[in-house]
Amino acid sequence: MTPILLQRLALALFSLLAVFILVTFKQYGISNDEQVQHVYGQLLLNFYSTGFADQAAFTYKNLYLYGGLFDLIAAILEKILPLWVWDIRHLLSALFGLAGIVAVYKITNELAGLRAAFLAAFLLTITGAWTGAMFTHTKDVSFASCMVWALYYTLLMSKQLPRIPYVLSLKLGVAVGMALGLRIGGAFAVIYLLLMVFVAGLLNTKDLKQQLNFYWQCFLSLIPAGAVAFCLMAIFWPWSVMGADHILIAVKSFSHFAFNMNTIVNGEFVSIGDVPRTYLFQYMGIRLPEVFLLGLLSIVLILAMRFKQLKLVNQLPEITIAIALFTPLIFVILDRPALYNGVRHFTFVIPTLAIVAGVGLSKMTDVLAGYLKWRVFFATICVLLSINTIYALVALHPYQYLYYNHFAGVDFKDAQHDWEGDYWSSSLIDATKILKRHVNAQPISKNKVNPYLVAVCAEAFQGQAYLDERFKVTEDWVAADFFISSTNMNCDQVLQGKMVGVVERLGTPLAVVKDRRALIGEARRPHQAPRD
Repeated sequence: MTPILLQRLALALFSLLAVFILVTFKQYGISNDEQVQHVYGQLLLNFYSTGFADQAAFTYKNLYLYGGLFDLIAAILEKILPLWVWDIRHLLSALFGLAGIVAVYKITNELAGLRAAFLAAFLLTITGAWTGAMFTHTKDVSFASCMVWALYYTLLMSKQLPRIPYVLSLKLGVAVGMALGLRIGGAFAVIYLLLMVFVAGLLNTKDLKQQLNFYWQCFLSLIPAGAVAFCLMAIFWPWSVMGADHILIAVKSFSHFAFNMNTIVNGEFVSIGDVPRTYLFQYMGIRLPEVFLLGLLSIVLILAMRFKQLKLVNQLPEITIAIALFTPLIFVILDRPALYNGVRHFTFVIPTLAIVAGVGLSKMTDVLAGYLKWRVFFATICVLLSINTIYALVALHPYQYLYYNHFAGVDFKDAQHDWEGDYWSSSLIDATKILKRHVNAQPISKNKVNPYLVAVCAEAFQGQAYLDERFKVTEDWVAADFFISSTNMNCDQVLQGKMVGVVERLGTPLAVVKDRRALIGEARRPHQAPRD
């Protein structure tokens, strides 16, 4: 393909994504964490609007351990835009997701040209753990987008060391500052930068004196980046600078963050503090599309074939990507942090993997240039795998974040049983619609005064937000008239009742609605969710 055609394809991809976002952003359910996150954003807004007098944000649950960039912006937009606050958050989050795809395209273009860039952007686009998550994983996707932009500017710097242009240094500072303004994990971006500069000094100097001079020039060039990053972190995460030890407290908290909660690994329920070291790798292997994995396999094979020809000199951009890929993965293996919800907490690794996979597919096409039949076969496999993934994503809408590839189980239903399913309980948006239709279809009782009591196996507001005044979400599950729940971790089996509706995708139940009004005695009591 010609460069112009590839550029047009990329523009078409970005345009389609923008249209997709604008058309569908109201169709996604509220996630578990959104209420507390938005309250945190409102409290931060109060902190600034009261001239720093109202400091309730720093005692609200454990949210002070996070930066409030996304939530503060959402709280401001709530006062400006004529949209429901949850729709505002989902639209804003999706725009962050689109920005992340653009950054992947720009990075890959710098590394391997337009074809690889388009392939990398396309792979990230058809990854449910990204485009399916980008509407509701507000903190994870926004953080990942800031991280990949920080990686882009770090890569550009790798080509201009030791004298970094002032404007480029400022851009890096903005990206890193925004990442730190979301969570302490933004420190990974700083680590990538420092490791890249360290390696550059080793490769581009001959003696200690030259190295020291090289590092000193880099340090001076990065002062603007550090200043901007610190200021943005202070603005969006003010707690971080309100105590000398606050950043260390946040680092320690998230490195060993654990509470009484289970996750599931290949059908086995495991405490999040006891997950195997392979947890993240297992979930990466089943959450990424098959064509994505083929791209990763391709780059491994190419590197193996050319191992003896590899030279580190003049390969600093590639080394930068390798640092960004392996640093967090090695951290997971060595530190063994508490993990759950699959790849959610390491969503920021997925764009880097997409870059590598896009390069892998492009390079493999070049390797097969002299073997026409094999090249056609390879391209055909890629197209068929992509079509299969796109079909699954369309069928899952608006729950694309639940996507699993065929390595996760015999079918989607098997995967949802053996791995984490709708952990955000986003499917309650459709479950509540079923409940309202069920009540609407029944004769109106003239004696009905009190609202129907609804038990929700999720956060209460996830149900109440979509229900009208006829319903009231209750914590007294024994007294509940109705029960709505996602099927994740078998929570739908906690309460009995007559099944009146099921939210399904690909023949798999994602959420249920039960009528409990006819139950009496022991049948009304909740039971522990089965672990099978």
